[in-house]
Amino acid sequence: MHYVYVLKQGKYDYYIGYTKNLSRRYTEHRKYGSWQLLYYEAYGSESLARVRERRLKYYGSAWRALKRRINA
Repeated sequence: MHYVYVLKQGKYDYYIGYTKNLSRRYTEHRKYGSWQLLYYEAYGSESLARVRERRLKYYGSAWRALKRRINA
């Protein structure tokens, strides 16, 4: 499985990432701050996960829609 995930630190710091091993990657993030895992999506292929990550990072409308879903 491949994962796209969203982390939050503080009130306004968000991080969007992609990984093949979510638990390992989350542990790595926690070493450098008090990141909280807010959301993740699982994909069967790497290409689909990378496309989704890119859309969340570079298209504001995709990120705003996801933020509304997370905070609802």
